[in-house]
Amino acid sequence: MIRVAMLSFWHVHANDYARQATEHPGTEIVAVWDEITERGRKQAEERGVRFYDDLNELLAQDDIDGVIVDTPTNMHRDVMVAAAQAGKHIFTEKVVATTLKECNEILAAVEEAGVKLTVSLPRLNADYTLAVQNILREGVLGEVTLVRTRLSHNGGVPSERGQQGWLPAHFFDKELCGGGAMIDLGCHPMYLARLFLGVPDTVSANYGYVTGREVEDNAVTVLRYSNGALAVVEAGFVNRHSPFVIEVHGTEGSLLYSTHDNKLLVRSSKLGDEASKEWQVQQGLPENRPSAFHQWVSHIENGTNADENIELALDLTRLMEASNLSAGKGEPIKLADLAQ
Repeated sequence: MIRVAMLSFWHVHANDYARQATEHPGTEIVAVWDEITERGRKQAEERGVRFYDDLNELLAQDDIDGVIVDTPTNMHRDVMVAAAQAGKHIFTEKVVATTLKECNEILAAVEEAGVKLTVSLPRLNADYTLAVQNILREGVLGEVTLVRTRLSHNGGVPSERGQQGWLPAHFFDKELCGGGAMIDLGCHPMYLARLFLGVPDTVSANYGYVTGREVEDNAVTVLRYSNGALAVVEAGFVNRHSPFVIEVHGTEGSLLYSTHDNKLLVRSSKLGDEASKEWQVQQGLPENRPSAFHQWVSHIENGTNADENIELALDLTRLMEASNLSAGKGEPIKLADLAQ
């Protein structure tokens, strides 16, 4: 049995990860720490586990094997480096860190300690993502020229779920979060764009402030590649009915996926006359892969590493840092120029 500690309930998904840890037959929650003592103590009491108001004291406990990190993003570097140095395996909410430099420091600590790290990038494991990868691997679309990925919700605007929106107020704190819609919700379409098209040369971002908060709630980032290809990544907190969308376009065809109908459509000259004349609904998508949490447990049990997950998480941090810099400066940012 892998004994885990919850490190903070700051993030909206903390309870989801706690539920996964409780339901997984190979893990159990044994302790809680939180930067807000009252919140953490309450969570520990409800779960019948120990609470620590000192993180170092928790990390010194021999009966804790791993930690689930849901702290404010600006605490990730210090918390995860400390956890790794204490020999604790780490499962963390994205992003790993807000800068490439801090992300590299975390990964160096993880590697030196020999602990297992997995980052929650859930859409990597979805059937539609695996299907898109297969289509691209087979060259059905020809040379890929454009990727568009979008994820948006209405968490920042008044609704029946809240007068100020249903997102917690601290999700609009620039210092805690490192940004707004792009670094939070935009992570998912960003790592998918990276997965489908690779690492770009430059990043250009434009942020909008519909609700007047200090972080963006409406955002677009454009990734530019040396071969002329582009990726457009869109995110927002101000759209009630905006579906999740994946578009991939190439010299020989296109594919579309949207949650408005949950269908993956392909049209390509490489699939014969009929498939070039009209859209074909893809049947029999691959099975979803196990969740990132289940993968983390498997890596601990089997002594393996989440190499692809960590590589994509590192690139995600690079792309988010570049997006924030671009939006702030009003100019493209070369990924090669980011501080290591």
